[in-house]
Amino acid sequence: MKAQFVPPEFTAQTWPRVEKFVVSALKYGHGDYTLEQAKLLVCMGSWLLIVAVDDNNEIHGCATATFLNYPNSRVGYITTIGGHLIANKDTFKELCEILKSKGATKVQGMGRPSIVRLWKRFGFEPMSTLVEFKL
Repeated sequence: MKAQFVPPEFTAQTWPRVEKFVVSALKYGHGDYTLEQAKLLVCMGSWLLIVAVDDNNEIHGCATATFLNYPNSRVGYITTIGGHLIANKDTFKELCEILKSKGATKVQGMGRPSIVRLWKRFGFEPMSTLVEFKL
């Protein structure tokens, strides 16, 4: 399995192959984005699309990410992840290298407890708990 960045100009060709992974991730997104909005953000280059492919170029998972710029860091923030993308250390390392090549100094993401447990295997540490109140 290998992680690869998909340039925005190839979103239209790639999206049908990754849509199911984005849908599965958005189920846990609390309605912040629709599938159509996620696709638009990738097409416009606001979000990166990173796919996990095998030797036959079959896609087994994908992630989307954006960047948050702070005075002392640039965070590669994972907005969606689905399928089998960071299931092993090599693929996770490649994901990090892609984000680093875009200037990231850190990687962050939110997730339900099972995702947090998975990410802890790759060195992620829980930083805080997000709470929300709808107005």
